[in-house]
Amino acid sequence: MDVYLLVKTLHIVSATIVFGTGIGIANFMFFGHRSGMPNERAFAARMTVKADFLFTLPAVIVQPASGAWLVMHGGYSWNDFWLVSTYGLYLLAGVCWIPVVVIQMRMKAMLQAQLSGEPFDEAHQNRLFRIWFLLGWPAFGGLIVIFWLMVAKPTW
Repeated sequence: MDVYLLVKTLHIVSATIVFGTGIGIANFMFFGHRSGMPNERAFAARMTVKADFLFTLPAVIVQPASGAWLVMHGGYSWNDFWLVSTYGLYLLAGVCWIPVVVIQMRMKAMLQAQLSGEPFDEAHQNRLFRIWFLLGWPAFGGLIVIFWLMVAKPTW
């Protein structure tokens, strides 16, 4: 068995998980929030947090580890334009994703408290949601460009 191809497959699958889970979570959270039903919103937030820790986090860890291995064993130079660009875009996605996870956890806690009959600040929940939503755009845009860079490997 060719180890390089195995690691490359792992890298592609983990990238797919990061992107696919992100799209799924965004869809789930977006429509859960828009429903206006407290139990639906709480369920969406709970499942979103769970999915991020079960799927996205492990894939986010695998990505740089498998990527570094591929660079070392694939004959690439660490400072190739396309690789340096992916490092920056991956960092951008991470800088957006970390606060997104914190916001999701906060929204989940607020919604769970609401279901327990505690006071609920709808305006604060909506502000958190807007920030969460806005942070998703540069992260997903960056990931799309990373996919292109991985395929095209431009040498500008």
